[in-house]
Amino acid sequence: MIALLLNSGTGSRMGDLTKTNPKCMTEIGNGETILSRQLKLLDAAGITEVVVTTGDFDEKIREACAQAGTGQHFTFVRNPIPKETNYIYSMHLCDELLRGDEVLLMHGDLVFEWRVLEEVKASSTSCMVVSSALPLPEKDFKAVVREGKIQAVGIEFFTDAMAAQPLYHLTQADMNTWLDRIATYVEGGQVRCYAENALNEVTSGMTLAPLDVGDMLCSEIDTPEDLRQVTGKLETIRSRSVYLCFSTDVLHAAHIRLLERAALLGRVTVGVLSDEAVASYKRFPLLTCEERKELFRHLSSVSCVVEQRTLSYRENLERFHPDFVVHGDNWKSDFQKPIRQEVLEILEGYGGILVEYPYARDTRFSALEGRARSELALPDSRRARLRQLIAMKGCVTAMEAHSGITGLIVENTVVHEPSGGAHQFDAMWISSLCDSTAKGKPDIELVDMSSRFRTIDDILEVTTKPIIFDGDTGGLPEHFVYTVRSLERMGVSMVIIEDKTGLKKNSLFGTEVQQTQDSIAHFQEKIRAGKRAQKTRDFMICARIESLILEAGMEDALTRAFAFVEAGADAIMIHSRKKDPTEIFTFVESFRSRDRVTPLVVVPTSFNQVTEDEWRSRGVNVVIYANQLTRAGFPAMQSAARSILTHHRAQECDASLMPIGEIIRLIPEEN
Repeated sequence: MIALLLNSGTGSRMGDLTKTNPKCMTEIGNGETILSRQLKLLDAAGITEVVVTTGDFDEKIREACAQAGTGQHFTFVRNPIPKETNYIYSMHLCDELLRGDEVLLMHGDLVFEWRVLEEVKASSTSCMVVSSALPLPEKDFKAVVREGKIQAVGIEFFTDAMAAQPLYHLTQADMNTWLDRIATYVEGGQVRCYAENALNEVTSGMTLAPLDVGDMLCSEIDTPEDLRQVTGKLETIRSRSVYLCFSTDVLHAAHIRLLERAALLGRVTVGVLSDEAVASYKRFPLLTCEERKELFRHLSSVSCVVEQRTLSYRENLERFHPDFVVHGDNWKSDFQKPIRQEVLEILEGYGGILVEYPYARDTRFSALEGRARSELALPDSRRARLRQLIAMKGCVTAMEAHSGITGLIVENTVVHEPSGGAHQFDAMWISSLCDSTAKGKPDIELVDMSSRFRTIDDILEVTTKPIIFDGDTGGLPEHFVYTVRSLERMGVSMVIIEDKTGLKKNSLFGTEVQQTQDSIAHFQEKIRAGKRAQKTRDFMICARIESLILEAGMEDALTRAFAFVEAGADAIMIHSRKKDPTEIFTFVESFRSRDRVTPLVVVPTSFNQVTEDEWRSRGVNVVIYANQLTRAGFPAMQSAARSILTHHRAQECDASLMPIGEIIRLIPEEN
């Protein structure tokens, strides 16, 4: 698309303002001239080819375009006899330049707001700007509109007419039709009339539609009074408020472009999503909310930066009442559709407007996102993240993973809520039980640490979420020291060790099998040895208390909990095999009455009716779903095996199987 700016006129009605400068260089406030504003808006609309007609002020117009800083390619066409001709002659001089493309045509003294240009450019047919909100002018252009088409344009029409402005979008065919008739006029010596005189003779063969912009600003400046009115309207436009929300910690060209377009609507306020909100539906942010806010504070297109605490815009919209909310059109169909609907309802309540642009992803974004994921996967970054998430969210969830593919399932599973929010797991739990089961071995610490570390490696290689490791009893203090150092070096966030001794038996057996609880003093020493061994403050040692499992009583459980915290435990896990969660609730309440800081961990395998929100409200910080993926997989595999044996073929079980293509898509080509 080419833009044609008609600037060959003298602007005599402007008096002293145009004695030494062309009218297009008239200042309109905020450091802008008519010309510089037109070029800025065209640049924002993606118009890179600009044809400018000139007259007596040719050199000044060329210099002004060069200094506009828009990077557009200009072609200047000088009318050598501007005082003897009208712009019909200037257009004729541009004939060859305009025939190969769609054209945005505008007079050089026309001032309009950004939304007007957007609508004109987006029109699927040829169009001219009209306004049903303005009275018919006496001496300016009016358009005769019948049956949805413009029949004629001129100052003399009043019947079936609307106020019109010389801003056109012309298809290649319609532009050529107009140029052909202009050529006939010029060759016949008719060079002092409006180009619209020629247009009126060919509108029947064109698809020129009226584009009604209502009370939006689109006005020519012919007199000092026009200038006063237009500059006043521009001040109002510049004072409008615009709101955008960002979650990104990597600003790319598409983001900058969106902000620049938003700034054309008014003063831009950027809402930066809180860390918790970002982590709830996409990857953990590389930068904190404050650091991300700082990214936007230094952009010239941004006037104000605030935090948006949730995916919902409600709090900030009701606080700031922006005139416009700007967003990409991708949320019309994705999981944010309910959020969009809420925004529309809030804006309707006070007269705000939602402006949506075609969603654009910078071609380099995938590479940038890949680098971000690589950063999140680094041991130092991953190790610290569990503490960060607990501090950020209060209560985090971990799902069991026992292989690379189950790690990918935990990593990538996201549930989008009806309200427009999203929920995903925060961390992965590498269980001794599930690791042993996957290898077909009993859960009695038979699988050695080297083998279990290989499981961690498999998961670390393809994921980014923090890892909580089931350390069983931790072994001898001397062995536990080695385990802590190895896990910390690998990037694991937490190890959980249980206060039992001897051959490990799964806690779910309770008192049905002989299990011996470690002494408080001995387990304290194991914790202290582990804490002395670690090199960073990020790694966490969690003490798992088996008192309720072994029916040693609530007092024993609490005594141990406080003793283990005193020894340096970073968190306490309390467990029960009862389906009734009452004793867990009692423990949490009693512990929190004395210690409101140390994180509490639960594994609600038996008491699975309690929701995460209730755990959070009671003061629990980590909820681990310890073996659900393992338990879900075996029945499905057994069913498929039985079906094949029963039917002597695979057809009957195929409907219940995931297509291999979907499995392959779970696995990224580059990790």
